[in-house]
Amino acid sequence: MFPVLINIFCIGKFLQAARPKIFWTPCAAHCIDLMLEEIGKIPKVKKVVTQGISLVGFIYNHSLVLNLLREKAEMELIRHGVTRFATNFLQLQRLHNLKQKIRTMFTSQEWLDLKVSDEAKGRKATSIVLQVSFLDDIVYALKAMGPLIKVLRLADNEKIPAMGFIYQAMVDARNQIKKNFGDNESKYKPILDIVDRRWSNQLHHPLHAAGHFLNPKHFFNNPEIANDDSLLDGLYECIRRLGTSTENVDDIYADLDKYRAGSGNFKLEEAIRHREDKRTSPGK
Repeated sequence: MFPVLINIFCIGKFLQAARPKIFWTPCAAHCIDLMLEEIGKIPKVKKVVTQGISLVGFIYNHSLVLNLLREKAEMELIRHGVTRFATNFLQLQRLHNLKQKIRTMFTSQEWLDLKVSDEAKGRKATSIVLQVSFLDDIVYALKAMGPLIKVLRLADNEKIPAMGFIYQAMVDARNQIKKNFGDNESKYKPILDIVDRRWSNQLHHPLHAAGHFLNPKHFFNNPEIANDDSLLDGLYECIRRLGTSTENVDDIYADLDKYRAGSGNFKLEEAIRHREDKRTSPGK
């Protein structure tokens, strides 16, 4: 995996060197997936994902057990996400949502009457379900991965371009992870260390900064954006690189002043309606 990524980044740099008027940026969905992959290596997350896969695999490999689950839970455990790690999350989410019904099933007389309940795999499945730590670890994994799954869905959507929404989505994800762990730094820090490293090294890109700044849904609802140096640095880098001439760059800066002030065409009814209408925002 890592040699492939290194080669991709090298190719991207060579491409930009040969074509100085273009930007190359890694796939946002892939970067989010790599964050989820690293979080999946945290011991308690890795353990609970393995247990969840084992439990679901056992149920779906035994028709009588699967029929009993469908009778008790009235819902399937398997849901497929856009990536393997998203699928793991959705599987844990289903287990969490159905925890009481699954526990009831594995302590019912109908389960005990099945021959497989007294076999090694059946006893192992029962042990997993009845472990308090299993449910606790599911909650931990959902708190850590859930906000990033939302960003992954946004980045992977094919209906609306996500470039102008990724930056804010990552800010929201970081804040939500903190909130999920009660703003306890000792609990959320291992997660955010992974997120921040991937974000800083791969995903924090001038295009995302410019997209965020130039997204009226964000700009006109957050006064701090106008003076955010990191966003301005990204925006100005895009203007310098993509501008076709000195006159073109000057025109862009003139329009940028109008955008900031909400004047000119930016004060037209259509423009105001667009920036106030959040219904088309991806991920909503």
